[in-house]
Parts: sequence; structure tokens; C-alpha cells
Amino acid sequence: MINNKEQFPKRKPTHMKSFDYSENHRYFITICSDGKRKMVSDISVGEGLAPPVIHLSAIGKIIEEQLLALSTRYPQIEIENHVIMPNHLHMILRLENTGGASPSPTTHDIICTLKSLVTRSCRQIGYRGNIWQRSYYEHIIRNEDDYKNTWIYIDNNPARWSEDEYYQ
Repeated sequence: MINNKEQFPKRKPTHMKSFDYSENHRYFITICSDGKRKMVSDISVGEGLAPPVIHLSAIGKIIEEQLLALSTRYPQIEIENHVIMPNHLHMILRLENTGGASPSPTTHDIICTLKSLVTRSCRQIGYRGNIWQRSYYEHIIRNEDDYKNTWIYIDNNPARWSEDEYYQ
């Protein structure tokens, strides 16, 4: 008999213990494509002072459509800023639960919904491969300085694409 604990590497927990991820906060979330493959967009770096231009693939267009539609499904959330890079998505998600009768969604619920909807839509256009890596990165935005720095990071990310280890 094989012990499953010895068979697979131990994953780091992505959440802080004892933190309620359905609380009113802003979260910086990064979701990577499967194998960090460049499949969701392409970036043309502008010449001189021209800003980089993001060209979404068919999958990237589905991601953006489903991302922006999340607030219809979850009225408690707002996607305040986002960027769809060639192999990942960054976003600032604001969660504002009003304490209604139904349970509040957690960030995990929201991200699972996004991944599922994107995968389903991609299947409908004939894409059969995996879209997403298994997990995602999440950072609780703690104060206004953290919020501003995260916003700037997202906005500047396309200009730094050529420095990414997955650029080539």
C-alpha cells in the first residue's frame, strides 16, 4: 500500500488560518494559466512613450467577459482593477457583504466560479486543454498604501512583461 502523503509534495496553505475570507476587504488575486503557458494575451510594447497594448486571445476575451460579469452573479463584489497578461490574470477584488440571509461568498467561491465559467465557455468554442493552474495567489490588501501600490503594480505589469521569466 502506498502512503499518499509520501507520494505528493506538500502544498503551502494559500489562506491565513482564522481569517474570514467572506469579510469586507480588498484582495489582490493572481491566477495563472496551466503550466504558465502564454495563451490568454499577447503584449505589444509601445515605442517611445507609447504604452504597451494588450491583445486578448479568444480565451483572454472569455476571461475578461466572465471576470466583468462576476458582479452580476455576486452583487457583493467589485473588480476594481485588473490586467490580463499572456499567462496570468491580476485583479483587485473588493468584497462588501451586507449581512443578508444567504451565506456570503468567500474569495475561494468567487475564484472557483470564475475558473469554472471560463473553462465551460472555452469548451464551447472547442478548446480541450486545461486553462488554469490548480490554485491561485491571494493577498489581503491591508491599508491605503498597500492598495495604491497594488493598483500601480497591476497598471505597470504589461510594461514589465519582457522581464518576466516566462516571456520567451
